[in-house]
Amino acid sequence: MPEPLRLQGISASAGYAEGPLFNLDNGTAHYTGKASAADEKAALEAAIASATDRLATLIETADDEAAGILEFQLAMLGDEALTGPAFAAIASGMPADMAWRQALDAEISGYETSDQDYFRARAADISDIRDRVLRALTEEQESAPPAGAILYGEDIAPTRFLETDWSTGGGIALRAGSAASHVAMLARSRGVPMVVGLGASPANPVGLALLDAEHGGIVLSPTTTEIEAFHRSSSSFVAHRDKAGVYLAKPAVTRAGTTVRVQVNIADLSEVYGIDISTCDGVGLMRTEFLFGKAPPDEETQYQAYRKVLEWAGDKPVTIRTVDAGGDKPVPGFTVEESNPFLGLRGIRLSLARPEVFRVQIRALLRAAVHGNLKVMFPMIAVAEEYQRAAALFVEEQAGLAARGIAQKMPPLGIMVEVPSVAIAPEAFADVAFFSIGSNDLTQYVMAAARDNAAVAHLNSVRHPAVLRLIGSVAAFGLRAKIQVSLCGDAGGDPASIPALLEAGLRDLSVAPAQLAMAKAVISDASV
Repeated sequence: MPEPLRLQGISASAGYAEGPLFNLDNGTAHYTGKASAADEKAALEAAIASATDRLATLIETADDEAAGILEFQLAMLGDEALTGPAFAAIASGMPADMAWRQALDAEISGYETSDQDYFRARAADISDIRDRVLRALTEEQESAPPAGAILYGEDIAPTRFLETDWSTGGGIALRAGSAASHVAMLARSRGVPMVVGLGASPANPVGLALLDAEHGGIVLSPTTTEIEAFHRSSSSFVAHRDKAGVYLAKPAVTRAGTTVRVQVNIADLSEVYGIDISTCDGVGLMRTEFLFGKAPPDEETQYQAYRKVLEWAGDKPVTIRTVDAGGDKPVPGFTVEESNPFLGLRGIRLSLARPEVFRVQIRALLRAAVHGNLKVMFPMIAVAEEYQRAAALFVEEQAGLAARGIAQKMPPLGIMVEVPSVAIAPEAFADVAFFSIGSNDLTQYVMAAARDNAAVAHLNSVRHPAVLRLIGSVAAFGLRAKIQVSLCGDAGGDPASIPALLEAGLRDLSVAPAQLAMAKAVISDASV
């Protein structure tokens, strides 16, 4: 019997699964070249059409959240900017499979090297498109995993997730992957345990595995003792989860009677379909990066997206973050190449450096504000001048819209507290409308440890005294200056971190939709 192997990664969707391993990384199927470039072109066109038809079929039976993800892929397949390079390569003599792989791999690489979770996570969608067309070219059929299997590999495609029957259990364990991916979003909404970032691990393991997606680990070839301990932990998790469900529709109140606002984070428009707005206090963070894919979106596209969420939320606040694109993810006409984008021209710095793009987003936000309770916040603020310049652009664009007789409204303007300079000296920002602590980046910058790097993930803890001290000082300043302070990072939905955040003085948390019930349950047991 092989020795047990314990691997540690990052939890993307909490839960437990016990079952046989199923390898996601199958070998590449063989493609038979065609006689001419015209035949190669026809083969690729047919494969794209086949992939398009399959996606359309999946959309017909998908719920709103999944349909939104699949529609993104469908739109990408119909985008000549994506398919054009492949057809150009075929015209120069390259076979269809090689041309398609080369074109899509170049696109995937651009997403994977981004310092932004959102863009890195989209790499899985492009990989899914690539592989679906390649399978159509080679007429390869995907094998189905056995019931209750743990799907193991480098990454998993959204369509593979949607085509898997999870009714009998099972889970996902990935050497790479991302907690911000579309699959992770789907896994959380459906209660499928998922761990990412396992890093260097066996390429083709077999046999029984225990997936602990509450703590981000997996055990291969476990001992009897480990199986028994796993069953105890799994039973405890299920009991806590079931208990948490009763808190979903209730206001969040601690044992001491302290009310805590609990809002939700939205990374994609499709997420609103699965949220009952009555169960939360609003949207604490709506990311806008999903609109900035191949190019900066026009004003009308942005306006309609913002309006949709505002009307869905009714009179509850919706805090929209201006685009937080990273310099190493190329968005034509917007981003720039840099050697160290993590500390470079990103967030508000990039927006201020590209005012022609930023002004379009500002106008869309001003117009959308008349449709609900909008708040706008700026990411990656480091000095007060950045906030002042951004706010001045809002004033200028509001005047321009008013002069043209276009309905608009100035929303409250706040900032993300994620750069340590702001957390250390918040008094420099006494004129902002609100603070929203971005615990993900704040923790990364304070601890110099990326949260999606399993090798240093143990250092990336919001509960480290240095991080908590900064959060506490911001909360205390907000109380003195009568500036609302919230937290919208992943820590807000982490049951292990919530008590410490409340002790630090926070009374407003924004969490992933799937974490809403558990967050309220943990708050109800807090003593503050």
